Amino acid sequence: MKPLALSPVLLAAMCVLSACGAPDGEAPDKAPRAEPGNTASGGIEIIDPVAASASVSRTKLETLPATEAEGPVACSTDIGAKAAERLAKTCQKVSPATHPPCNVANSCALMSDEIARSCAQFDEKDAPIADCQPDPKSGQAAAAVVSLYYSAINARDYGTAWSQWGEDGPPNQSLPQFSAGFTDTQSTKVTIGDLPEGDAGAGSVFQSVPVTIDAVLKTGGHQRFKGSYTLRRVNDVDGATPAQRRWHIESAKLAPVR
Repeated sequence: MKPLALSPVLLAAMCVLSACGAPDGEAPDKAPRAEPGNTASGGIEIIDPVAASASVSRTKLETLPATEAEGPVACSTDIGAKAAERLAKTCQKVSPATHPPCNVANSCALMSDEIARSCAQFDEKDAPIADCQPDPKSGQAAAAVVSLYYSAINARDYGTAWSQWGEDGPPNQSLPQFSAGFTDTQSTKVTIGDLPEGDAGAGSVFQSVPVTIDAVLKTGGHQRFKGSYTLRRVNDVDGATPAQRRWHIESAKLAPVR
């Protein structure tokens, strides 16, 4: 079977966190990342296959003409006009911005990202916001980031997917390099497993998100993977920005399975 076509840069970026906590005294937004090429995982191959959202209906990209599939798929095309309108209205309710992301012509992932960003800003307000579900601090919210990540990739919205690794994207990887890693994947299905309890350390909270993935290549071949993502958020320490208080992907540890 032809291996999943991912750029070497993308493979190098998917590093394993050998420990959840940052060293004592380190700033909460500077938790260590494994260097590219690190083999601390004992030789387990680190891969990031494209996967569909676990919570948003999969885009039928195989039916789109090549010219339409080149750019992000509109949310109204992805999940239907009525469902996209509902998501846009939720986005408009919680977003403090002028609402350009809250448009059905954008990808569902972009609107979901704006909702998550906005809910993280409102997280410390006295009155809870009914549309901010799940709780932005919860493990379920961390799992939602993984779903959003793959929803964005399936919709060809690589900018939104890239940003789920944090404001600077995956370590040592530009957006064009990231995007180039997904040219040969047609679609995938991801299943999120039971979430373990999160771990806290050095001003941050870490949440492991177990996943099982079935990737379909444009050749029609299948590849299956199992492993986990590690999500991180700063634990509301003084001086933390809204972006730091949001869950973001810290690392990925995935291996092929039969």
